[in-house]
Amino acid sequence: MKSITQLLHFGYHQAMSCIFPVAIFGTLALSSQIEIPFIPRYDAILIILLGVQYLMYKSGLETRDEIKVICIFHLIGLVLEIYKVGMESWSYPELGYSKVLGVPLYSGFMYASVASFMCQVWRRLRMDITGWPGLIPSSLLGGAIYLNFFTHHYIPDYRWWLTALVFIVFWKTKIIYRVRMITYRMPLTLAFIIVGFFIWLAENIATFFDAWKYPDQHQTWHLVGFSKISSWFLLVIISVIIVAQLKHVKAGRVTNDT
Repeated sequence: MKSITQLLHFGYHQAMSCIFPVAIFGTLALSSQIEIPFIPRYDAILIILLGVQYLMYKSGLETRDEIKVICIFHLIGLVLEIYKVGMESWSYPELGYSKVLGVPLYSGFMYASVASFMCQVWRRLRMDITGWPGLIPSSLLGGAIYLNFFTHHYIPDYRWWLTALVFIVFWKTKIIYRVRMITYRMPLTLAFIIVGFFIWLAENIATFFDAWKYPDQHQTWHLVGFSKISSWFLLVIISVIIVAQLKHVKAGRVTNDT
């Protein structure tokens, strides 16, 4: 009975941490089935998601610091989207006035939703990290991963070398999380894999509802390739590095102030 109670509490906090991602995919699903008058679909999605973010902040579901992280990741994602669309890796074929170089501004929120989940679950499960490799190794690795998303169009793709480096750099790192009064531990790399897999599932939902299209999905939708899990695995690492480093900085400031 105790284990079931723990699981229910864990599931509740996971679900509450997914409010913004669920809002995104719910909006994508509804807007693909319901014709929105007077405004292109991409623009309507942007307005709705901005409204959701405002309501989450005003209601206390998100803090000011979490909004800052979401904005950072929105910008990181938008830059990557503009580059990838320019390289014809995928496209946004519908009309939209809020497009920048062929990319609707709402697309950055899909990356920001990962950061939103990370921030929310960190706070709700009172998470901490042991064995963190430090600012320089984690930042260099995160920067190399992000850069590889751009450079692999011109030079060899080093994602598998970078994946190996992830296991080396973070092999001692564990996530500590708390459910009610019980503390649990999990290897950080395992958390990367789990979250990356679920983002891949979400990506299949997003492409099904025409959030974007890969070149081989223009005629008919089909499952996104399993190789994309590795891309999301690496992207999750970037988000965790940013969130974890900011949490460490903030914790240091609180300690110094007390």
